[in-house]
Amino acid sequence: MAREVRISRQALRRLPLYYRCASRCREKNQQFVSSEEISREAEVNPVQVRKDLTQLFGEFGKPGVGYNVQELCLLLEELLGFRGRNEAVLVGAGRLGSAIASYTGFARYGLSIVALFDSDPGKVGAEISGKKVFPMSELQHIVQRLGIRVGIITVPAPEAQGVADALVRSGIRAIWNFAPVTLSVPPGIVVRNEDLASGLATLFHHVAGSCPVRYTQEISPAGRTL
Repeated sequence: MAREVRISRQALRRLPLYYRCASRCREKNQQFVSSEEISREAEVNPVQVRKDLTQLFGEFGKPGVGYNVQELCLLLEELLGFRGRNEAVLVGAGRLGSAIASYTGFARYGLSIVALFDSDPGKVGAEISGKKVFPMSELQHIVQRLGIRVGIITVPAPEAQGVADALVRSGIRAIWNFAPVTLSVPPGIVVRNEDLASGLATLFHHVAGSCPVRYTQEISPAGRTL
């Protein structure tokens, strides 16, 4: 009987980083990888790396040698769902959507974007990296005919909720959202938000923090400090 594996949300965020390191080692025909090597690339304590892998897969690393790269890749691919082919549709064929649709690196993780959709008649019918842009009226038909379960949203914020609703009605079970808005979805629908503005704010805060900043007090007409 297959052993049920429970993964915490925190561990689930770390495992793709471990896989990225292991897959790069596999590409270099490296036979073993140590927890220290994984920790450097993933920026995770090596003790945490060993703890995560032991809890999920048991003791399979060799002390002083590390983990067999091929075995580690296969275990992580199976656990994370990278070994299969997960097809997705993308809504929003603008610059961001076109860039995502053209990125070939998703294949390593088992993701294949099979169709794009847009409400702009000027974009409908075009091809982006070999993928046709369909009108929104075809969304439900194509999603259900192909059995797609993953949707990617790259539309402006005001349009995102309507797109999410259309994806859910079509049978989508997981949404990767690049629009800067919080989506409301029914229970059982998974949403992963990629907030680019939040990422920029984090970077800019770090940059500002590395520079001396002078603060001045502004005095209101009533003499109170603002």
